[in-house]
Amino acid sequence: MAKKDGTMDAAREEDREKWMARFQVRLAMQPGVDRAVVLQAVKDVTAHCAETGEHPRAAFGDPDAYAVQAAERLVPADRAARARRQDGAVDALGSVLKRVRDATGL
Repeated sequence: MAKKDGTMDAAREEDREKWMARFQVRLAMQPGVDRAVVLQAVKDVTAHCAETGEHPRAAFGDPDAYAVQAAERLVPADRAARARRQDGAVDALGSVLKRVRDATGL
């Protein structure tokens, strides 16, 4: 039975690592999120799971949805709004450049 338990533990650990990786990537993609925010959120999740023994999915649900919630909680609203405006400007510039390349055949 020890082998089965070891295999189950390994599978649980792998699933936890996948959840954390997806959470970190999705969190980093949120407007205004910087390295400090990601580190704080990971610290919070890790501490909670260590204290309770819960899997992050059981404690926080879907990593994508929790990344949005964590960003809303940890990023000041003005910084997130500024990042959204900057992202919009970069997207608009990229769109214009693409049209210019298409029109000139470059």
